[in-house]
Amino acid sequence: MNHTYIVGTFDVAELAFLSFFVFFIGLVIYLNRESRREGYPLEDEFTGRIQPGTPLSDAGKKEFQLPHGRGTYIPEDVPRDPVNIPAERTFHAGGAPYHPTGNAMKDGMGPAAYANREDYPDLTFDGRPRIVPIADSHEIEIAPNDPNIMGWKVVAADKKVVGTVTDIWVDQSEHLIRYLEVTTKKGTKVLTPMFVSVVQRKGPLQGLFPNNESLTSGILPQNDELVEVDAITSDQFEDVPQIKTAGQITRLEEDKIQAYFGGGYMYATAERGEPWL
Repeated sequence: MNHTYIVGTFDVAELAFLSFFVFFIGLVIYLNRESRREGYPLEDEFTGRIQPGTPLSDAGKKEFQLPHGRGTYIPEDVPRDPVNIPAERTFHAGGAPYHPTGNAMKDGMGPAAYANREDYPDLTFDGRPRIVPIADSHEIEIAPNDPNIMGWKVVAADKKVVGTVTDIWVDQSEHLIRYLEVTTKKGTKVLTPMFVSVVQRKGPLQGLFPNNESLTSGILPQNDELVEVDAITSDQFEDVPQIKTAGQITRLEEDKIQAYFGGGYMYATAERGEPWL
């Protein structure tokens, strides 16, 4: 009863140690493979050439079951971003920053970059379009104590009136305003993210009227109602990415619009791209 040997001098302690050792090595290999399901295999930073993986470091493609019967999403099957972009490296080395050679806001450079998301609308849990004009929502309305900004003038970063607010787009899942639909003086309808918009009733702002006209005092009337968007200039409103279907915005269109306005904080004017110090 005191003998713990299994075969010869091979005892239970040795069996437990070897079992743990084999299990631990298998666990390391499993975790190493699983950690490389997304973003692998790697690609060369300059040429875009795929660097092949090995069976010990590549667990294959990761699949996601999409809701609302949209099938399966496999990240590795999504076409990779092009290597040839309208920009040039500031110096030849991995990680060197790019300098735009074209219109950075249109080309999606730097802060104006966007992800190639699915080109269909984001949906609520019950399958309805998530972001819609407020009139198309089922239960959202402007609170009685809040101003209804329909018809308010919109002022751009160059302190010019670019147009008016003609609609409000709301998020039916989060119950908040996502976009303001702005109709420019030229009749172009664009969506402006609410998070770059400032609602105000008055303020000492110069040049807020058409054709650069301003009041003698440079102070707006007490009852003037404005929405200020300091991300882009008035001329750049005409180039805001458009939506394909009226009353509906897709995930890809959202990313493009958000990126365009986000990039404006660096590229809208020449001064914004310069160092502060």
